[in-house]
Amino acid sequence: MAYNEKLGARILEALAHLDDVEEKHMFGGVCFMVNGKMCLGVIGDNMMCRIGPDKYEEALERHGCREMDFQTRPMKGYVYVAEEGMKNKKDFEYWIDLCLEYNKVAKASKKKK
Repeated sequence: MAYNEKLGARILEALAHLDDVEEKHMFGGVCFMVNGKMCLGVIGDNMMCRIGPDKYEEALERHGCREMDFQTRPMKGYVYVAEEGMKNKKDFEYWIDLCLEYNKVAKASKKKK
């Protein structure tokens, strides 16, 4: 499955001011790791946002947002945002800021040995 590379570039540009950003290709898309933790990504034409469980219900009420149902089961704390939910700069920045805010307290996944 191809992913929206233009959206990926837009996200990478929004993260350019950060020191520790890594781009990883996974899930048939791209994921942006911030400080060694999954933060944002692009799957198909959707932005994948790791926002944490505290903001989950509130985020689902926003236009263009839906639960992330990767492998058919919902992943609480992660959402997909469709293009209509991030068309303008203000909405796009809302999602970037929400992900970066949660990234500060998110736990990194355990490294495989």
